[in-house]
Amino acid sequence: MTAPKLQHELKKRGPFESLEQEAALNLVRTNDQLQIRFVRLFRDFGLTPSQYNVLRILRGEGGPLPILEIANRTVTVVPGITGLIDRLEEAGYVSRARCSEDRRVIFVSLTTQAEKLLAKIDVPLQELHKRLLSQLSAAELRQLTQLLEKIRANLPEK
Repeated sequence: MTAPKLQHELKKRGPFESLEQEAALNLVRTNDQLQIRFVRLFRDFGLTPSQYNVLRILRGEGGPLPILEIANRTVTVVPGITGLIDRLEEAGYVSRARCSEDRRVIFVSLTTQAEKLLAKIDVPLQELHKRLLSQLSAAELRQLTQLLEKIRANLPEK
């Protein structure tokens, strides 16, 4: 019997301790491989994945959002959301405005420059998604999505 593919890729001598361990490591390995490709794409446009994520959230909202709301909507945890917003503002992609009712709240908005940049990214990003996952059928993609959502829904509290 041949070793499982991940075991071979990692040059792991013995079998995994459990199916759960093998599945978890497969998720981590796959995520790493996908992220490498996304990092390269966004780098071509002068962005990091986290910066793109913030711009994507703002475009999807269609209007200004408080910084903390942006942080709550990110796909991955962003520990330094204020610094990330600072860099986007310095690049001319977002602007900030204090809330008139609560001066502690700062709203962030997309600039026209960011909207133009996002429009340039849309097609290459969609093409990348297709290239990365085209080997799966629509039914398999739905199943994968359901399984990943099931895992996240049942994760123990932090």
